[in-house]
Amino acid sequence: MSAKDRFHDVVKKALQREQWAITHDPLRIEYGEEDEVRIDLGAERLLGAERAGEKIAVEIKSFLSDSALFDFHLALGQFLNYRLVLEASEKERILYLAVPIAAYESFFQRDLAKASIQQYQVKLIVYDPVDEVIVRWIN
Repeated sequence: MSAKDRFHDVVKKALQREQWAITHDPLRIEYGEEDEVRIDLGAERLLGAERAGEKIAVEIKSFLSDSALFDFHLALGQFLNYRLVLEASEKERILYLAVPIAAYESFFQRDLAKASIQQYQVKLIVYDPVDEVIVRWIN
């Protein structure tokens, strides 16, 4: 079983504050006969006009290692594989990569990160790990 990210509970609380119901922790999905992925959170929003009935999956990353680029490579590969699995089994669920505001304001403003996010159409949730809130949704 994979370990939870350091900020797992922070993002979970932040989503709940925005009226998301956590439906899976983690969201387990089988792919083919031999593979299973575990996306950190599955959530659904039943209330509110803006996102009523929307289902999301959230992969949470902390970007706390010595190399943000290395963390990004791992996160992007994981994100792309998870999106592939979701497209095959839960097409209605939208995948987001959750990143802390410090990483977003520094690393994610660099040319490689911006080009990759655009090229691969990565949807982001930017969270504040101190205040335990979502700062931005980036589609």
